[in-house]
Amino acid sequence: MSKPGNNFMQTLLRPFRSSKDENHEQELEQIAAQEQKQFSFATLASATKDFHPDNKLGQGGFGPVFKGKLEDGREIAVKKLSHSSGQGKKEFTNEAKLLARVQHRNVVNLLGYCAHGPERLLVYEYVANESLDKHLFKSGRRDALDWKRRYDIIMGVARGLLYLHEGSPSVITHRDIKAGNILLDDKWVPKIADFGMARLFPEDETHVNTRVAGTNGYMAPEYVMHGRLSPKADVYSFGVVVLELISGQKNSSFIPILDAENLLEWAYELYKKGKSLEVMDPALASSAVPDQVAMCVQIGLLCTQSDPDRPTMDRVMLLLSKKPGTLVEKPRRPGYPGSRYRRSSRPTASIDSGNFDSDTFGSTINSDSHSATTTSTSRRTSRQSTSRGKLPMQG
Repeated sequence: MSKPGNNFMQTLLRPFRSSKDENHEQELEQIAAQEQKQFSFATLASATKDFHPDNKLGQGGFGPVFKGKLEDGREIAVKKLSHSSGQGKKEFTNEAKLLARVQHRNVVNLLGYCAHGPERLLVYEYVANESLDKHLFKSGRRDALDWKRRYDIIMGVARGLLYLHEGSPSVITHRDIKAGNILLDDKWVPKIADFGMARLFPEDETHVNTRVAGTNGYMAPEYVMHGRLSPKADVYSFGVVVLELISGQKNSSFIPILDAENLLEWAYELYKKGKSLEVMDPALASSAVPDQVAMCVQIGLLCTQSDPDRPTMDRVMLLLSKKPGTLVEKPRRPGYPGSRYRRSSRPTASIDSGNFDSDTFGSTINSDSHSATTTSTSRRTSRQSTSRGKLPMQG
C-alpha cells in the first residue's frame, strides 16, 4: 500500500462523474490525499481469494461485500461496487467522502480505497460478530446478548451518534440507523456502519428537505411525511433501536397487541401504566437490572417522540448518565408515519409514492411507500456555539 496521489480520488470517480459532483470530487481528492490509503486491486484479490463466494459476507444495493485477510494479518471487509449499480455509485462516493472524515471507536473504520480499471472498492476493518440484527432477532443467537451487553450497545451507539452530530469535523446525519447497520466487534463493541445514505450538514443549516431514504420502522415521521431531515431523525431511529434491544422484537414486524399497532405504541402504553418492565425480552430475566431497563425504556420513548420534543444526542447521553430511577422527563406519545404529531410551520418537500428494496448488508434504500423529492429549502440560523471543537476520538 502507498499514499495516493492528489488525483487518486478523481480516478476513483471518473467513470460516473457529473458536473454537479465536481466540487465534491475536488474535496474528496484532497481528503484522500491527506488521510486515506490506496490498496492495489491485486492486494484485495489476494486477500479475498479472488473474491471467492465462500468469502462473501452479504449483498447490498451497491454490490457484494467480501471478507479478506491482508498479508500483515489484518482482517478486512471489502465493498465491491457492482458495474451495473445505479444508486450504488452515488452511495459509494458518499460513503467514501463521509467516512474519510471520521474516526471513532463506535464508527466502522474505513481503511482505504481501490480503483482499478472499472473496479471501485472500499476497504473496512472486519467486524467479527457481524450485525446486531443477526443476533437480536434470531432466537438461536439472542442468548449471547445479556442485559449488560445490550446496555453497552445502547451506550456505544449513543456515543457514536453524538460524535457524528457534534464531534466530527462536520455535522453528519446517518439517515439509516437500524439494527442491521450496527456491527459488533469481537468484544461486542458496537460500530455504526453503512454511510451510503448519510448527509453532511453545513454549519449554518439546521435541517434540509430531501428525498426520503431509509428503512421501514426506523424513520422519523417528519422525515417520512415531509422529507424534513435533521440530526433528530437519527435520534428517532436510535430510540427505536433501544426499544428493540430491550424487547427483542423488531418494530417493522411487530405483531399488534390490543390497540398497539407497533412496538413504540405498545411500550408507551405499558410505560403509562407503570409496567415498563413488561417490555423486556424474557431472555433477559436473569441478567437484567430492573431500574436500568425501565430507564432505557423511558429514554427510548423520549427519543421516539415527535420533533421538536425529541432530545438531541448530547441530551440523550446526559440522560443515560443519570442514576436509574431519577429520570424525571415524561415522554409524550410516540410519533410514527401516519400518526398525528406536533410540527412547526416549515417548508415541506413534495411527496411521491415509490417502492424501495430491503438489504442484507450495505448501502440500499429501504423505506416504506413514501418518497419525497429533493428541494433546496433550509432554515439558516446561527449555531449556539461559536466554534465546534472535536470530541475525543474514542467513545
